[in-house]
Amino acid sequence: MTQNTPLSPCRSRTSGDVHPCVLSAAQLRARGVSASVAAARCGDGGPWQQPLPGVYVLHPEPPTGEERLVSALLYAGRPPASARRDVPAQPEPGREAPAQPEPGYGEAMVTGLAALALHGFALQGFAAPAPGPAAAIDVLVPRTRRLRSVGYVRLVRSAGTPRAEQVRGLPVAPVERALADAIAGLQDPLAVRGLLIEAVRGGHCEPAVVVRELSRARLLGRPQVVAAVDSFLAEGRAVAEGRLYDLVRTYELPEPLWNVELRLPGGPRLGGVDAYWPEQAVAVELDTRAPRLGGSGDGRRREELGVQWSAYAARREHLEGLGITVVHLTPKKLRDASEQQAVVVRTALMAAAYREPAAQVVVLPR
Repeated sequence: MTQNTPLSPCRSRTSGDVHPCVLSAAQLRARGVSASVAAARCGDGGPWQQPLPGVYVLHPEPPTGEERLVSALLYAGRPPASARRDVPAQPEPGREAPAQPEPGYGEAMVTGLAALALHGFALQGFAAPAPGPAAAIDVLVPRTRRLRSVGYVRLVRSAGTPRAEQVRGLPVAPVERALADAIAGLQDPLAVRGLLIEAVRGGHCEPAVVVRELSRARLLGRPQVVAAVDSFLAEGRAVAEGRLYDLVRTYELPEPLWNVELRLPGGPRLGGVDAYWPEQAVAVELDTRAPRLGGSGDGRRREELGVQWSAYAARREHLEGLGITVVHLTPKKLRDASEQQAVVVRTALMAAAYREPAAQVVVLPR
């Protein structure tokens, strides 16, 4: 391939045409462009540029935000040097060039603030919302990779990487993982709280999933995270309660008593429920608890959550022993399968006519 190759320069700047404008050295080599030719085109006044080692942008203008994302992924996803040595620079005579994996990202995926921006976070209050021209780009790679952070690419190494989601044709870490990686680099409690609140208000993910990921990353013990998690969980509960109100009214279920406490006449408290139909003795409880935590994370927090789980199980068992049907709903089910959850509640209400009468309880506002 000569200097007149159509690869020089790339003038298409729409997001749908970003990928052909940014190529790795291996991808250029597979197209017959040698390293020396690529280097010559990146010289002073040349039509190309090399923003990162082994990555080329096929036009002279400053790379766009999306081109920077593609270049970061190509840099982090390139194969190890040993693998690169096995690929011939030029095809053998009479044979086609060996097929190269496209687009060449390997196991790399965007994470941190850049990933949150791709997922639709507004990132209000951050000086340079990723992937803007002044922002660093966090890229998640396996811990075994020997690459180093360079330029605007900041590598995040992990023993286990999640399954990437495709956003605008790019591999992106799931919201909860991107959120944990972003929070790991923040010191300001207000910034941490802002990201967590936006995650739940924007419907990006459920609080329990985020807490599990923060625990995995050993972030729950950090002061700036401790200060934000409680308000984050409270916000998640408020959002879930709103979904429950909408479910009852959208699917025309009988109006329950909202957010009440049950107790035996003259006896002990039985605990609070989010909705209660006294005639049918059916209660709905939203499960907005944080998930059970494994061996990582803050030990005190794990102990507190373990107590909560035990108390919840005991309360539910007691209510059901009194003949009260407890319908267990999660925020995720309310969000993703509201019609199905409405059927579950309606079925429980209709089944009341065929059950033994429940024990009499006193209903109090909570």
